[in-house]
Amino acid sequence: MRRASVERNTAETQIRLTLNLDGPPSSTISTGLAFLDHMLGAVAKHGRFGLELKAQGDLQVDVHHLVEDVGIVLGMALKQAIGEAKGLERYAEASVPMDETLVNVVVDCSGRAYLAFAPEELAIEGAAGGVNAYHLREFLRGLCNHAGLTLHVRVLAGREAHHVIEATFKALARALYQATRVTREDLPSTKEVL
Repeated sequence: MRRASVERNTAETQIRLTLNLDGPPSSTISTGLAFLDHMLGAVAKHGRFGLELKAQGDLQVDVHHLVEDVGIVLGMALKQAIGEAKGLERYAEASVPMDETLVNVVVDCSGRAYLAFAPEELAIEGAAGGVNAYHLREFLRGLCNHAGLTLHVRVLAGREAHHVIEATFKALARALYQATRVTREDLPSTKEVL
């Protein structure tokens, strides 16, 4: 089984996370931020991952540190669980609609961190449970930087923060599921290294 456990403690957050890429899809999540718990539960459900997370942060200051640091720790666990990436599908794409919203996510488990996040053309309104589009971007940046993902997120339609954020998490989960499947025997690179 491709599984990883990571613990990360800073002056702002304390996080313990276990990720099982090969399921079964289940989650036990407690961050102190209900909307983030809901989004991470969607990642486990739609990514068909096992995810256990216990986190706390300085929510009295802002949600930023907690949201970003959970992305960092999830990225660290994803990198560990993928391991040497032998047999990995590597590339995947998923689009998810949610009412007026449509989000497209393309991922490459390349070992190279890059985030293209493009909701800027749209005026995403407000926040959902204290989480806004900027917090989402920092979550994704932490994930990419620590998992070594190339990730393109396009908000093709949508304005309401809850719908945009939720569709993004679900599309990310579906793309990660596909990209992390073992579908071959070799390393998915003409360089023969990721």
